[in-house]
Amino acid sequence: MSSLNQLGRLVNGLSLIAKEIVKRSQTIENAKKRDLETLIFSSLKNAVVSATDLTGLTKGKVREFSSPRPKESVVYFNSNNDGVAQDNVNSFSNSVAPASPTLDEPIHCEKVVSSNDKTILEEKVGNDGLERECESNLDDKHDVDSGEVAAEAPVAVKRRRPRERKVPATPFSRAFGFAALGAGLAWGTVQESAKRLVYGSPNSNDKQSAISPFLSEQNAERLALALCRMRGAALKIGQMLSIQDESLVPAPILTALDIVRHGADVMPRSQLNQVLDAELGRDWSSKLTSFDYEPLASASIGQVHRAVTKDGMDVAMKIQYPGVAHSIESDIENVKLLLDYTNLIPEGLYLDRAMKVAKEELSRECDYNLEASNQKRFRDLLSSREGFYVPLVVDDISSKRVLTTELVSGVPIDKVALLNQGTRNYVGRKLLQLTLMELFVFRFMQTDPNWSNFLYDEATRTINLIDFGAARDYPKRFVDDYLRMVMACANNDREAVIEMSKRLGFLTGRESEVMLEAHVQAGFVVGLPFSKSGGYDFRSTNIAQSISNLGATMLRHRLTPPPDEAYSLHRKLSGAFLACIKLGAVVPCRELLLEVYEHYPFGEDEDILSSAAAS
Repeated sequence: MSSLNQLGRLVNGLSLIAKEIVKRSQTIENAKKRDLETLIFSSLKNAVVSATDLTGLTKGKVREFSSPRPKESVVYFNSNNDGVAQDNVNSFSNSVAPASPTLDEPIHCEKVVSSNDKTILEEKVGNDGLERECESNLDDKHDVDSGEVAAEAPVAVKRRRPRERKVPATPFSRAFGFAALGAGLAWGTVQESAKRLVYGSPNSNDKQSAISPFLSEQNAERLALALCRMRGAALKIGQMLSIQDESLVPAPILTALDIVRHGADVMPRSQLNQVLDAELGRDWSSKLTSFDYEPLASASIGQVHRAVTKDGMDVAMKIQYPGVAHSIESDIENVKLLLDYTNLIPEGLYLDRAMKVAKEELSRECDYNLEASNQKRFRDLLSSREGFYVPLVVDDISSKRVLTTELVSGVPIDKVALLNQGTRNYVGRKLLQLTLMELFVFRFMQTDPNWSNFLYDEATRTINLIDFGAARDYPKRFVDDYLRMVMACANNDREAVIEMSKRLGFLTGRESEVMLEAHVQAGFVVGLPFSKSGGYDFRSTNIAQSISNLGATMLRHRLTPPPDEAYSLHRKLSGAFLACIKLGAVVPCRELLLEVYEHYPFGEDEDILSSAAAS
């Protein structure tokens, strides 16, 4: 009897163990969730393994291998290592990229609390290689008087996750890359044409996309991914086009180019070391305590890495992609061929002139010695101006292709938009004040409006300014007339706008009335924030949309391209306006303009606008 009881307990114990095994079985769980594909695959895998075990080909149990642990990115150097890195590596906070989430891991947004208890939403990386940048939509929900912001639920925006891939550095490899892109686009066009023959043209709000089989989403993605791989001048052109609107560039291409702005691939460690050895000498690490191989940022012509110098200074090292400087001419010609083939750019944009200016600008940006000089000059110009800071340049760890500067931090402009109204008004005012000072006081302007070039430090109420590769001087005569035209736009003075536009080269004097009217009205729209005293709410009117509508008319009727100075200048001015719109800032624009105008030293040989114009 006792034996029967013990046998019963044994059976019950085995039954409980079997139930627990069933409960924890991934196969059974997949079946419960109706994940038939996983269930079938798992069953087939087990069947194949069982069969090979029986035949003696394999033995043992199936092992699941996890993703490889990411390589540690920060290397520390001995003081007497003669440029040889230590093996014991560590990482700065947030410097090592996390492993990709598993398939079951949800994508979410993490809140980071700023010093004023407002939340800023960070980015998370999904398992498809695309980042979701979680943002709150503040367009219509802000209270200027109370300074409170009612943010909507975060919206996930897809971003391409950068990959580690060597930069094509030789003329042949870059030419081959463009040839492959052209072949891919041609094949994509054939595929889209065949699809339309069978299923008909797609329904689209974008007329160009609906008409041209070239402008498919698949071709747009091919273009974006190729530019991210190529980098250099090709990527720079893509980034320039990405800030345009749909009146100039079709919507599918704009969507793909938006990926380009955030997703340039990064150099592998071996290629990075080759550049550093060639530019700084093989003993470059003897000047550092540590170097982080995981880039802080990657862009069109280089990527930025964090390091620490021997004296303990945190620095940012901007390292140029190999071969980029020598491929500007050929890259831009190849991009121009693609744009001509696709007929993407309207004639009124004067592509040849735009490409000529782009070549000149990119040649300057590839010279890091020139950028270091620009940064030192801006540091001197702004040293006595409250609310701005330009980091130091570290000359002994810099060259023509490597630029090392003091590392600064802060909140980019697009994240400042999540702070309180008072802070947004302050930052918007400082940005517009800086733009007016650069053009009308210094006549020397940093023309890249990328929001990440302006980092706001809440603790000191200071905007840290970085990236001076696109800085340039403007001739005094041009600036004199441009200030007059801005005042004429602010005062709705039609005749003065036309006269100054002729003198500056925007008009020839032979334009049709349709063109003249569109040009003048565009000037009045841009001058609207400066037209009345008091704070101007940049959310009160849609300036970008108004300019877009008028721009389409001007592109059809324009007789001459704008002056060369206008390309970089208007890029910066539009960037300042878009930043204020993004911030939802209320800025006393007319007061800032009048302060500059009343102290401006116009040329002695030129007539000065009457004082009534400034009243």
